[in-house]
Amino acid sequence: MHRKAYALLLLTTLLWGGNAVAGKLAVGHVSPMTLVFFRWVMAVVILLPIGGRAFTEDWPTIRRHLFLLVVLGACGFSLFNVIFYAALNYTTAINVSIEQASMPILIIVANFLFFRLRIGWPQALGVMLTIVGVILTASHGDPAQLLKLNLNFGDAIMLIAVVLYSGYSVGLRLKPVLQWQSLMLALSIAALLVSVPFFVWEVASGSAILPDREGWAITLYTALGASVISQVTYIRGIELIGANRAGLFINLVPIFGTLLSILILGEEFHLYHAIALASVFGGIWLAEHGSRRTIAGQEV
Repeated sequence: MHRKAYALLLLTTLLWGGNAVAGKLAVGHVSPMTLVFFRWVMAVVILLPIGGRAFTEDWPTIRRHLFLLVVLGACGFSLFNVIFYAALNYTTAINVSIEQASMPILIIVANFLFFRLRIGWPQALGVMLTIVGVILTASHGDPAQLLKLNLNFGDAIMLIAVVLYSGYSVGLRLKPVLQWQSLMLALSIAALLVSVPFFVWEVASGSAILPDREGWAITLYTALGASVISQVTYIRGIELIGANRAGLFINLVPIFGTLLSILILGEEFHLYHAIALASVFGGIWLAEHGSRRTIAGQEV
């Protein structure tokens, strides 16, 4: 079971890492809020023929849990991306990467506060190792650069995004029993509705850039890969091993984003990239090894 979860979560973070590259490629081809809006329009269009029938069958359950599903879709699918793009207008990619690295810690804390889920020292040490890997990547191998970081409005709103996605990850524990097709369609419709006012605001402000040919290709990737497929695999990964353990994989996103930037955008590969990758994978291995031993001990 855990191997299947690892494969799903690796695919998830690889697709999210590709989303970071897509964001770089999108500059000048489609504006941020327009990208978010059309991303979820496409996602809903993709999911309708796949999940329409399941959605109809599950509608009584969806209706009973409508508020929860709207909150999950808003926080995890739409608002995180809206705030992420907005934050990058005020702060640096280094700051954003480091702030995202706090997600596993927030997930662990929230699970303890609300569900009394505890972790062992191997998991705690594993979390710290993955954060070291993120710091190495974000600081380009020079952690001393962290002393020069200036916190500003962008960092403040990025922390809001981090809290929202951490809450979404923990909140998935409360989701009703639905077919995955209807769950994804319900969450995507919620994300689309939430993205509308941000798109309208961008158009009204005169800063909207409608997608050109490259922009549509980027939007299609974010809809299919970084939205539909990755969210299905992330939700399934959490179902298999829990939010605490699945959340640790999130720190692979900046690592994969950097490696894909090297492959696709021609950026240079450095020794610190290899060290960071080893640190994050080592942290995940240590945390998972400790988790499996704890579970095995409880079953004896």
